[in-house]
Amino acid sequence: MNDVTRILTQVADGDPSAAEQLLPLVYEELRKLAAQRLAQERPGQTLQATALVHEAYIRLVDTDGEQRWDSRGHFFASAARAMRRILIDSARRKQAQKHGGEWCRIEVFDQFRGASVSPDRLVALDEALDQLALDDPQSAQLVEQCVFAGISVEDAGRSLGWSRATAYRQWAYARAFLTSQLAEV
Repeated sequence: MNDVTRILTQVADGDPSAAEQLLPLVYEELRKLAAQRLAQERPGQTLQATALVHEAYIRLVDTDGEQRWDSRGHFFASAARAMRRILIDSARRKQAQKHGGEWCRIEVFDQFRGASVSPDRLVALDEALDQLALDDPQSAQLVEQCVFAGISVEDAGRSLGWSRATAYRQWAYARAFLTSQLAEV
C-alpha cells in the first residue's frame, strides 16, 4: 500500500491529521489536473488552477459525512468530479442575471491590437489619448506603452515609477476615460 492509499484510509477512519499529510502528496497531481481542465475552458475564465485545487480539496476532505476512497484512482476521480462541480457552479453564477449574465466583457483596447484596425478607430483613439494627456499625462503614457508597444501594465507602470497597485489603478482610470471618449465615436 503506497503512502496516498494509506493516508486516504486514515482520512476515511476520521484521523484529522491525515488530511494535512495528504495535501503535500497529491497537490502537484491535482494542480496538473486543474490546469488541464482550465485549459479547456473559454478565454476569460477567472478561476485559477490553484484556487480550483484548494476548493476541490476542501470539498473532498472537509465534509461532515464519512469519506471512503477505495484507491488513489478513486480519490482523483472524486477530485475531478469536485472540480467539475466548482466550474459548473462558477459558470452558473456568471450566467445569473444579477451577475450580468446577458452581458459579454469586451476589452476596449483589444480592437486596437492587430493589423486590421481601421484608420478611423486609430484616429479616434489618438484624439482620446490627447484628451487623456491633458488631464493625466502619465496615464496616457501608460496606455501608449500597453496598447501600442504591447508592454504589460505592470512593466509600463514600473517604467513610470509606479507600484503595481498604482499602475492597475491608473490603467482602470485610463480605460474608463477612453471608453467614454470612444463611445461617442
